[in-house]
Amino acid sequence: MSVGENIRRIRVKKELTQAYVAAEAGISQAMLCQIERGTKNPSLQIGKEIADVLGCKLENLLVGEHSDTSGKKKELQEV
Repeated sequence: MSVGENIRRIRVKKELTQAYVAAEAGISQAMLCQIERGTKNPSLQIGKEIADVLGCKLENLLVGEHSDTSGKKKELQEV
């Protein structure tokens, strides 16, 4: 999943509006909409602000809530 898809999934799960998340993160609703649609990528700072509003870690937005990167890291180390 993309960053925008992860943001939308978590936002909807927590029953938060785009307007609320955008205002709390200090960005416009239009910008959040573009991020969720995948037409814009947030900076790390904006991503962190959005993650804080959503009550999750920035990593959850980047790789998803249930992603297991440990297997991938181990696989890379073995190569």
